[in-house]
Amino acid sequence: MIPATGSITDVPGILVGHHSRLDDDATMGSGWATGTTVILTPPGTVGAVDARGGAPGTRETDLLDPANSVRHVDAVLLSGGSAYGLAAADGVMRYLEEQNRGVAMNGGVVPIVPGAVIFDLPVGGWQCRPDAGFGYAAARSARRDVTIGTVGAGVGARAGVLKGGIGTASTTVECSTDAGNTTVTVGALAVVNAAGNVVDPHTGLPWQADLIAEFGLHPPPADEIARFAALDAEKSPLNTTLAAVATDAALSPAGCRRVAVAAQDGLARAIRPAHTPLDGDTVFALATGAVEVPPRPDTPIAMSPELALITEVGAAAADCLARAVLAGVLAAEPVAGIPAYRDMLPGALG
Repeated sequence: MIPATGSITDVPGILVGHHSRLDDDATMGSGWATGTTVILTPPGTVGAVDARGGAPGTRETDLLDPANSVRHVDAVLLSGGSAYGLAAADGVMRYLEEQNRGVAMNGGVVPIVPGAVIFDLPVGGWQCRPDAGFGYAAARSARRDVTIGTVGAGVGARAGVLKGGIGTASTTVECSTDAGNTTVTVGALAVVNAAGNVVDPHTGLPWQADLIAEFGLHPPPADEIARFAALDAEKSPLNTTLAAVATDAALSPAGCRRVAVAAQDGLARAIRPAHTPLDGDTVFALATGAVEVPPRPDTPIAMSPELALITEVGAAAADCLARAVLAGVLAAEPVAGIPAYRDMLPGALG
């Protein structure tokens, strides 16, 4: 595996769009502080999902069960607004219908748009939540350049005691085959809104030591660590980290599901605790199928060619997701009185 910075859109054909509303004077419980993020997929993309948190808020995820009939996904919705924010998917469907994307039916198409939401209602005003207009605008703005931090579904997000946000990362995997090496791209995008912390309160640094060096972080001064450790955690009754991982490898729906399961390890590495009863942690997996990976010459007889590929892609997805989580927190800016990492621990950034 070759480490690389980058984004989920390094997987060819994947596009990301945001739409958000943030009032300059937003305070906890007053004003707009929320948004929506949409991931558009190329035609023929296989989708799957894995939910590990105790309080998920989702839409159309039953369709992604490998036992069910719908095989392909047109977009994935990630939104603020709790269950109300699922309405943003209607706007994504409207946009896709205009593009003639979806399952062909008599007289038209039905776009397949699974989605999930975070609970950010207390950050802005309870009545200030995404609707179909947010989803349409996010889908229409989708592009390869991905803005991270306090944007889209990350506007009202928090990560423990710090401001959360949108993060993304990518990498490549070299798969050895009889025909030579085949390169597969893997990417991840996270909406970090966790009940747990992404930063160790004893060190002011990420939990994963390898990410400290990769992101160029340094041990912050003792006074900054003490200030950070003294923060009172205003934990919401519901928190959720949403994520999508994508690859250009050709995977079956069942294989895609196993990648989503493996990618959840990235959340567990980056957030402590993760997958709590207070979270709705949900990871979508997308496989565009652009790269067919032939069987490896050393694949054990007991392991099918796809299982070997799933193992490598799943491991890469977990690594990317852990990096995406940290990237989202480092890029976040304070909103409604929720402090950002860069303000609480500036010494770590050098």
